[in-house]
Amino acid sequence: MSSISRNRILARLFGALPPGTEIPDLEPALAPPGEGFSSEEAIRRLKARMAAVNAEIHVVASGQWRQQLQAIIRTKSVKRLLYGPDSAVGRALVAGWTEPSRDGVEFIAYDASAEALKQTIFQVDAGLTGTLGAVAETGALILKSSAEEPRLLSLVPPIHFAVLDAAAIYPDLATAMQALNWSTAMPTNMLLISGPSKTADIEFTLAYGVHGPKELVVLIRT
Repeated sequence: MSSISRNRILARLFGALPPGTEIPDLEPALAPPGEGFSSEEAIRRLKARMAAVNAEIHVVASGQWRQQLQAIIRTKSVKRLLYGPDSAVGRALVAGWTEPSRDGVEFIAYDASAEALKQTIFQVDAGLTGTLGAVAETGALILKSSAEEPRLLSLVPPIHFAVLDAAAIYPDLATAMQALNWSTAMPTNMLLISGPSKTADIEFTLAYGVHGPKELVVLIRT
């Protein structure tokens, strides 16, 4: 794609945003694959790119992510949270929740088939998943659909909470593919998620949540 075409597309996209929306300055593409940078720079770049597409980012100490999640859940009035009970994040969620009453939040375990849970899945307020990593260059999370965390966890609930380790933020997709060994273990279903679901009609009226979550909340564990 030429720089002229790219600028035209970006101009039309930014022009469709609501008046007063702040558009962060985005740096040029990162260095060639394999040339890394500090963890602080990786977080900064990822936050800038994801915030530009309306994702909500929180950077927290590794042991404090559950407390941060609790605070966000209260703010967003989440009452039913869908999670994978056999995933690392799901086990940590249940084991580390600080209030026995769970603060009025009902944890819904994704522990059966989609067919068996189809009524429940569409009635929760939020879904929680882990991540394999993220790509700083494009501002995208890397998720792998699995039996522990099926695709519907991040696709159906109105709010998607994603937990990301800062050490797993890669400068670009090529570096991520090398680090995750995709050359010998190519995943059958890998997801790259940049922000909440959004679409625009022919008049560029932007709408969120039409084909997925209205909100994406990322907790980056440092």
